[in-house]
Amino acid sequence: MAVLLRAVPRWPGPTVWGRPLYRLWYCNGQDPRRCVGSRSVTSKERPPGTETEKFHMVYRLDAIRAFGYLSQLKVAQTALTVVALPPGFYWYSQGLMTLNSLCLAGGIAGFALTMLCWMSYFFRRLVGILYVNESGTVLRVAHLTFWGWRQDTYCPVADVIPLAETQDRPQELFVRIQQYSGKQTFYLTLRYGRIMDRERFTQVFGVLDTRN
Repeated sequence: MAVLLRAVPRWPGPTVWGRPLYRLWYCNGQDPRRCVGSRSVTSKERPPGTETEKFHMVYRLDAIRAFGYLSQLKVAQTALTVVALPPGFYWYSQGLMTLNSLCLAGGIAGFALTMLCWMSYFFRRLVGILYVNESGTVLRVAHLTFWGWRQDTYCPVADVIPLAETQDRPQELFVRIQQYSGKQTFYLTLRYGRIMDRERFTQVFGVLDTRN
């Protein structure tokens, strides 16, 4: 995971993000439905009263695009291996395939399903972009769906646990975004991600402890 994070270069700025390769992950900061390539963007429970508010980007992980492609590739690969099982059973019944070959195909399909579940569990919780509204009351988390597309989830800033109150440290590969309400937990990498607006980031997560 760390190798893939290192392999993704840090791209310049919004001019580059607006190009076709960044279609799913470039947004004007206001409404996710206005994002370029928004057909693949879904939102979850946008708080009332924030429809006209501008959201400011405070954090970005450039590697999230590569993870999205990897997730889509894994879904396709798993589907192909599973779809190949019924013909394998038929060929075995007709004497065209040995039992060892059938067991190997089943093992590969089972391993692919297991890896898909594990990768999906992690990628769906990995933060790609963080936004905060102008009033500083709502945090918008852009992450991946099971299918590798972008999804936006909204969290009240007051419900976000500051990093200083958790056992995670900024120097670690991943730190958790946790909520007092115990709702969904997300994973953030400060080592490979970029804080775009440190002031707003600090308002949400508190002052970072950079001591080793």
